[in-house]
Amino acid sequence: MLRVVFRGGAPVLLWRAVLVAVLLCGVGLLPWLSRTDPALTVLRARSAERTATPDVLDAIRAQLGLDAGPARLLGDWLGGLLHGDAGVSWISGAEVMPSVMQALGVSLLLMGGALVVAAVTAAGVCARTLRFGAGRRLDERRSAGTGSAFLATLPDFLTASVLASVVGVQLGWLPALGWYGPQWMVLPALSLGLPAGALLGRMLDDLLPGAFAEPWALAAAARGVHGRTVARQALRRCVPGLLPNLGLFVVGLTGGAVAVEQIFDIPGLGRLSLQAAVAQDLPVLQAGTLALVVLAAAVGGLARLGARLLIGPALRDGALPSLHRPTPSRPTTPPLLYGGLLLVVVVLGLARDPLELDTTARLRPPSWAHPFGTDALGRDVLARVGHGALDTLALAAAVSAAALLLGVLLGLLPRFSGPLADTVNAVPPVLAALLVTAVAGSGATTPALAVTAVAWAPLAAHTSALLRQETATTHLAATRGLGATPLQLLRHEVLPAVLPPVLRHALLRLPGVALSLAALGFLGLGAQPPSPEWGLLLSENQPYAERAPWASLAPAAALALLGAVAVTAGGGVTRPRSLRARARRRHA
Repeated sequence: MLRVVFRGGAPVLLWRAVLVAVLLCGVGLLPWLSRTDPALTVLRARSAERTATPDVLDAIRAQLGLDAGPARLLGDWLGGLLHGDAGVSWISGAEVMPSVMQALGVSLLLMGGALVVAAVTAAGVCARTLRFGAGRRLDERRSAGTGSAFLATLPDFLTASVLASVVGVQLGWLPALGWYGPQWMVLPALSLGLPAGALLGRMLDDLLPGAFAEPWALAAAARGVHGRTVARQALRRCVPGLLPNLGLFVVGLTGGAVAVEQIFDIPGLGRLSLQAAVAQDLPVLQAGTLALVVLAAAVGGLARLGARLLIGPALRDGALPSLHRPTPSRPTTPPLLYGGLLLVVVVLGLARDPLELDTTARLRPPSWAHPFGTDALGRDVLARVGHGALDTLALAAAVSAAALLLGVLLGLLPRFSGPLADTVNAVPPVLAALLVTAVAGSGATTPALAVTAVAWAPLAAHTSALLRQETATTHLAATRGLGATPLQLLRHEVLPAVLPPVLRHALLRLPGVALSLAALGFLGLGAQPPSPEWGLLLSENQPYAERAPWASLAPAAALALLGAVAVTAGGGVTRPRSLRARARRRHA
């Protein structure tokens, strides 16, 4: 079996504790790392009209103990934490622990609703494979519909804006603002759960054909076992490979739902962390980060326990067949069609001026003169989508490639990367961007570094889950018994089996990477107006989603087309031909 670092449980716990300590120290040093005056930031957060005189700033420093330095502040905060006291907010003066626990409770409730929606969505994505997978040839199977690819690429803040304005305001079916009961949870849960469920469903649909091609499934189908029984066992076979990513989704939905909580005015932990990070309210930010880290560790432990309960004996005894399909599924629509549509849009947009202003044509609907309409400044949306394509696609592709490389390399060391991925995933996106900016400074490469710093985590979790199952396969045990070295096993057996599904996963996340890069514009990083970068177009036009939906739908459709190209092209990513032949012989 392949060896990894950190064999025992105690070193892993120690490594996790070191990561948490480093993260909390980084948060505590944030104002000093970013070379800003925390007293001035706190003053502006308390009262924007008050003049920042030296006497006023000195009084704030004395009140907060800033003169003692960051080490003393961090030590006092940790000392109080041992007694259940997380300090008081620098802005409001209220106790931190009650507010953080209340916000965490709201976020957990919202996360629970989003997971229900995600489970239903994932079931819908996999329904065709579960229904017809047993007893059918893999080369006759078609991949999940590209509608799930479009759904997986929808940005949550755009989905939230459309649901809030259409369902909540115009139709009045459900409340769109506040947090007062179960009805107020429906729209936010849909906004978070639909994209997450589509992504998880695509990943599960990618694994199911391999389970249906295993000898036990073929034998069961030949004996006339009911398809539902085979499908349930296939799910049990595939779910362990997704549990680590499901754990990451749980933590991400709890602390990373900042945009949705802002749009629906939900007092959750993501919104609280955003406000604390912007105002540099360190006690609140540290307590919120610690709560997310503890949640990440608990969810990660439950995911690993669930995987052991589902297929633990087979993992221990090395009795698993290979889960990876020997042939790719056939996409329902060729990627060239989506790529051609995207190329036509880009070429038509490049022929227009993206910066030309026409204040008399503000928020005009689509017409022959402006096929995608105009924005709030009268600029042609088609021109801005076309000119923003090159920067968006090039940077997103580079970041995705870097995240894929890091994810695979770290995923091959699961005991090292598992706690690291849990810790990184627990950091709210806004805090991750601020920490990267504080260390690397604000520059052209800062957005790429910030997104890469967190984008590798789900790919590493996926790699580790597949590695754990692949190293327990019977053919690998036989190859090892014939004298193959660990390096030979890694090169000729493990990597060719693990890389294709992880690469398909990375392609599915490509549009999300493009959106994450653009979201840093809100923090003064990345693309800034008047840049026509796609994510920035979504952000700029989001306030006009009700009056001029075309201004937001055009870049969203371009991102969806990008996602469709990535997903349908990813369906053709398979193992090398020689290894496919070997896999067919094993499945025969």
